[in-house]
Amino acid sequence: MNTDVVRLAAVSAEPLDADAVLRLLDDDAAGGVVLFVGRVRDHDQGRDVETLEYTAHPSAVDRLREVCARVADDFDVHAVAAVHRIGRLRIGDAAVVVATAAAHRGQAFEASRALIDTLKAEVPIWKDQHFSDGEREWVGTP
Repeated sequence: MNTDVVRLAAVSAEPLDADAVLRLLDDDAAGGVVLFVGRVRDHDQGRDVETLEYTAHPSAVDRLREVCARVADDFDVHAVAAVHRIGRLRIGDAAVVVATAAAHRGQAFEASRALIDTLKAEVPIWKDQHFSDGEREWVGTP
């Protein structure tokens, strides 16, 4: 595994700092750095969302490290970082930040897309959506 390329793989109850993630990927050989910030939006499938609450399984950090390492192995990147927020989030809060650095932009875009898609599919983090009508819905649970 290409774990030396993985600069960050974390789950955090604290607000996420995209600039801090970018600083971790600083590399003079990287001509392209792609950053994705997933934010809490005010709607889902036509329903008004008030807040979200993310919960992570105890294995989530290890699984996230595995996903980051796999992306580092599968793509020609210099650096990879991912951090997902847990706890109660409001509209506009950053829920996830992923970033990759590579020699060229195309490599960085492809790696970042694979990183967020694989994270969402494989890392055991679940979302409890609270709607304005008082109802709730769990998303991503097994």
